[in-house]
Amino acid sequence: MGETPRPPTVQAYVLAELRRAIASGELRPGRPIRQEGVAESLGVSRVPVREALKILEGEGQVVHRPHHGYLVAELSLADLREVYLMRGLLESAAARAAVEVITDAEVADVERAAAEVAAASAAGDLAAMTAANRRLHFTIIDAARMPRLARIVRSLWDSTDVYRSVYYNAPANRARVEQEHAAIVAALRDRDGDRLAARLGEHRDHAVAALSAIISDES
Repeated sequence: MGETPRPPTVQAYVLAELRRAIASGELRPGRPIRQEGVAESLGVSRVPVREALKILEGEGQVVHRPHHGYLVAELSLADLREVYLMRGLLESAAARAAVEVITDAEVADVERAAAEVAAASAAGDLAAMTAANRRLHFTIIDAARMPRLARIVRSLWDSTDVYRSVYYNAPANRARVEQEHAAIVAALRDRDGDRLAARLGEHRDHAVAALSAIISDES
């Protein structure tokens, strides 16, 4: 596992490292997570590793199977489509609400995140690209000022994080993401809620198509 500045507690550090490994594709769907190996590589005991895995299990990012331990979660096509259907309903509502109240500073934050996505893509840094992409989308969602909705959407995003790095691994997908982000930013600047919801919908649809193929190949 790579080196990152340590968060304030050992458990937070372990959790951040496991999240990074999942987001970067270092830990891939269906692969076992060896607690002893994680603890040794991070220089910690097994206790914070076990607690971090329980948190990730609650988010749906890992699963625990008797006699097998923890594995990175895999999605079925039905799971994937349900998650993205729910995201579509909630994120469309958030987009239309956000354009009514979003500040110029928040729009600038979205533009900055889009630039960071492009820079990370050019560098081949999938973990940084994933993080910047998440900042872009949740700056818009949080701007709707509906915290309960935002919490549900975050949970839905968490459940598909294990596949996002696989999607970003293809240069064609990364190029499409950048183009779609530019269209999203343009709609946001114009404060056009319907156009923003439509561009976000196209963005999700392309991801669903690509991820469906990936999941089918893994089945």
